[in-house]
Amino acid sequence: MGLNWTYNGKDFTEDLVGNNYGFVYQITNLTNGRKYIGKKFFYSAKTKQVKGKKKRYKASSNWQTYYGSSDNLTKDVLQLGHENFNREILHLCNSKGEMSYFEAKEQFDREVLLSDEYYNGIINCKIHRTHVRSLKDVAKGVQGSQ
Repeated sequence: MGLNWTYNGKDFTEDLVGNNYGFVYQITNLTNGRKYIGKKFFYSAKTKQVKGKKKRYKASSNWQTYYGSSDNLTKDVLQLGHENFNREILHLCNSKGEMSYFEAKEQFDREVLLSDEYYNGIINCKIHRTHVRSLKDVAKGVQGSQ
């Protein structure tokens, strides 16, 4: 079950990435219910030397095989096997700022640091208003329609 990422209850594959920058996710240990909230980029910026000049290019990340950055979660995945973990995409994001915003929002809303139900040991974010400008515009539209 836990070998693939899911989004809205369906398998999420590389052809569904589109123009998204990355995602915020939840990984659930199916043996004990513990969870982890994090974020992951689809691509990373790399450089290589071409004719003496640095050339930038976009390289795919390891998102398909990724199981979080928590040492305790990683240890459990190795001990229990990938099949005992569910990997769910909570938010697809268009920018690094959106990813940081939604990751922190999910972590605070779920009180991950106050509960033993979560592997998370830190909430680390630095988000500027300009990073989430597009979300602000969406929120204004929602409020205006109510």
